[in-house]
Amino acid sequence: MKMNPNEIQLPADAVDFIDDAKLEALVAGMKEDADAVRAVIAKSMRKEALTVEETAVLLAAESPELVEEIFEAARQLKRDVYGNRIVFFAPLYVGNYCINNCKYCGFRKSLSSAVRHTLTEDELTREVHALEDIGHKRLILVYGESPIYSPEYIAKTVRQVYATKKGHGEIRRVNINAAPLDEEGFRIVKEAGIGTYQIFQETYHKKTYAEWHPANTMKGHYMWRLNAFDRAFRAGIDDMGLGVLFGLYDWRFEVLAMVTHARYLQEKFGVGPHTLSFPRIKAAEGVDLNLKYQVTDEQYKRLVAILRLAVPYTGLIMTAREPAELRREVLAFGVSQIDAGTKLEIGGYQEKRNEGDQTLNREQFQVGDTRGLDEVMGEILEGGYIPSFCTSCYRLGRTGEHFMEYAIPGFIGRFCTPNALVTLAEYLWDYASPETRAKGEALIAKEVEKLEPKLHDEVLRRLDRIRAGERDLYF
Repeated sequence: MKMNPNEIQLPADAVDFIDDAKLEALVAGMKEDADAVRAVIAKSMRKEALTVEETAVLLAAESPELVEEIFEAARQLKRDVYGNRIVFFAPLYVGNYCINNCKYCGFRKSLSSAVRHTLTEDELTREVHALEDIGHKRLILVYGESPIYSPEYIAKTVRQVYATKKGHGEIRRVNINAAPLDEEGFRIVKEAGIGTYQIFQETYHKKTYAEWHPANTMKGHYMWRLNAFDRAFRAGIDDMGLGVLFGLYDWRFEVLAMVTHARYLQEKFGVGPHTLSFPRIKAAEGVDLNLKYQVTDEQYKRLVAILRLAVPYTGLIMTAREPAELRREVLAFGVSQIDAGTKLEIGGYQEKRNEGDQTLNREQFQVGDTRGLDEVMGEILEGGYIPSFCTSCYRLGRTGEHFMEYAIPGFIGRFCTPNALVTLAEYLWDYASPETRAKGEALIAKEVEKLEPKLHDEVLRRLDRIRAGERDLYF
């Protein structure tokens, strides 16, 4: 595992596929064309991925009527591809030691006020129990970039999380947010049974990247990070998540760059990213955020809708960085995954405290939506969405090319809604408040009646088995 940027030797086939000049020219030349916008929308509705140039056409739309057409197309495409389900997960910070000095981060090495800690084995067990006690089944483990968090260490913590069970509680999918690894490091982590490996490029704009990520640090090596997923693919990982920290540079450039990255992976490896993440930069300990490129709520809604249209089969993750009001509105524009009940302090889930309390010197950044899982579940149900804790695709090998084989023809709907309903039933009968349980049972009854006869009967049988005490009955 490399920890010295001076030791990095990129593979001979490493390529810089982000053409800053081309993307800057597309942004500078943007001019609204209603006919072109509608033609691009029509292509999206055929579930065809957009080119970078076609994505730029949508980004150029500014008039309210055209923007609303983009929003409505994103709503419909989300329903067509993912139905009305929303997948839930929780982030779990394992350790916050870091060798980098990213200027926006509350964990940067030079910040002396940050409280540093790595969970012991007992503390990790207690954190997982606390998450299982409220109903979570999917976690993303987060690590600083440090020699402490080697591939062997990450793999060890992943195995521990999978082995930690309490009552009906168990974690069925562990995703990773960690530093880019070399090929052997990715292979070691893959063997632990991870789901998605998520790496944020933060910003694809090279000059801006250098401004925020000091040289002579691992994070300062733009190309090592940009080519991380090439190494991951060669190591056998085919389930990956891209991310941008919006607010560091022009949001339109970043959207075009994300689409460029997604198309690069699809063209080179036959598999695009499993997820895209698009958090906005938020307040952090010891950080003065005087941002030239701060993304407004309206721009945020547009970028989410455009990403949905540009990459129809890629999951979109909206995190609890955003306030509850905005999350409520943006869900409809194509979001497929959210976190809830989120606590970012190391060891924070096992602590008893008032909802909304945060300690910035123990967090990477400030959370915008501090509501508990049950409250968010209740609101999602009221909105007609199916909260899902499904992990079946990952566990049955429907990832990478296999996922696309199911997803692109639309067959994924045969699995997603039934699995969402049975995992929702588990939550309702094991963890939900009476109010949330009543809302959920009403929604399940309604959704079951929409299923084709064979699925309808099988889902009812599985719901009866869950009521009788069985668990983990996935399609």
